[in-house]
Amino acid sequence: MTVDVPLGDGTVAVDLPDSDVTVAEPPGSEPVEDVRAAAATALDSPLGPPLSARARDGLDVAIVVTDVTRATPDEALLDVLLERLVSAGVEREEVTVVVGLGLHRPMTDEELETALGPHADLAVNHDPDAAVRVGAVDDVPILVHPAVATADLVLSTGMVEPHQYAGFSGGAKTVVIGAGGEPFIRYTHGPGMLSRPGVRLGRVEDNPFRAAIDEAGTFAGPDFCLNVTHGPDGILGVAAGNPGAVVDRLAGVARDALAVEVEDDYEAVVAGVGAPKDANLYQATRAATYVALGAHNPLRVGGRIVVPAALPEGVGEGTGEQRFYEWLSSASDAPSLYEEMQDGYEAGAQRAFVVARVLRDHEIWITNSDHPEVVEDCLMHPDDDVADAVESGSDVLVVPDALNTLLV
Repeated sequence: MTVDVPLGDGTVAVDLPDSDVTVAEPPGSEPVEDVRAAAATALDSPLGPPLSARARDGLDVAIVVTDVTRATPDEALLDVLLERLVSAGVEREEVTVVVGLGLHRPMTDEELETALGPHADLAVNHDPDAAVRVGAVDDVPILVHPAVATADLVLSTGMVEPHQYAGFSGGAKTVVIGAGGEPFIRYTHGPGMLSRPGVRLGRVEDNPFRAAIDEAGTFAGPDFCLNVTHGPDGILGVAAGNPGAVVDRLAGVARDALAVEVEDDYEAVVAGVGAPKDANLYQATRAATYVALGAHNPLRVGGRIVVPAALPEGVGEGTGEQRFYEWLSSASDAPSLYEEMQDGYEAGAQRAFVVARVLRDHEIWITNSDHPEVVEDCLMHPDDDVADAVESGSDVLVVPDALNTLLV
């Protein structure tokens, strides 16, 4: 059986003739044909008060959008948001579009133009070092981009997709993490939070991470969001309005489309990721942690996870990516690294913490990459091709789109 698995902007054929192969394909859903039209419809029927009740002449408006690590159709979403704001009397020049980088690298001018089209002139990259305080959660200061802190109205776009810690991303997360400061990112991504039972992939209710994000949103915003959810076939739904209600609505759409029941005891899982998440090792390892730390881990102890990933940026260029690399590359083994990180780490290093958690029980192999030396530095195994990384005769589960498949 040959299975096409994402690699960069294309695919790689996975052929394992000597193995027993099962493919985890989510049921999917009919994709949205016209995202812009669907966004306009969502604004016409919002979950909560409409945008027209919030926007008016003379307001300073900040719109926080996602960065290059998310496949959000931000240009289309901005089109309809700006159209509605201008209709309500808001001057286009009074709108600042903040790119929610978190601790990721800044987007280039070319990337901004590709992502935001004619609205790129309004965009500024978030700088977490310049964030200002707007409140506190559990005595942890909430810092946000100055344009967000001073805005009369804060809006956001976002992608509601399975998320390792928040259950699903989107909603207030785009603002309080994407346009936020390091103290709150460190708090929510620290070992004390990430080791709590309710913090898990695909779970929104009774999730302490999501609860902290939503509480921070009462200080930082957004006041109103326009989010999408997606699957292998494209955008599956659009919702607008109050952030919590939007996440709940789109998480339900995503679960229906992405959940797959699987058995236990596989010797290997091939987990696809593709662009934009396989641009660097930091992001690509999400495929491995989503498999092993999700609702249902299908691997036997000692089984391996194989991730084809292009890694044109190596480990990644942002602050978080570099901290991830420092922890993993300086460690002698995963169990001792996991124990050491229980004492705390800087924001951004949380991905090293969860990768070390997985590596205690499973090997991670990264294949087809431009930077095998970086993979090897980080306690993982590089190889040229998936077939080389899977032992002959293995029982193998192939998850072509690991970031958009909920194994249950």
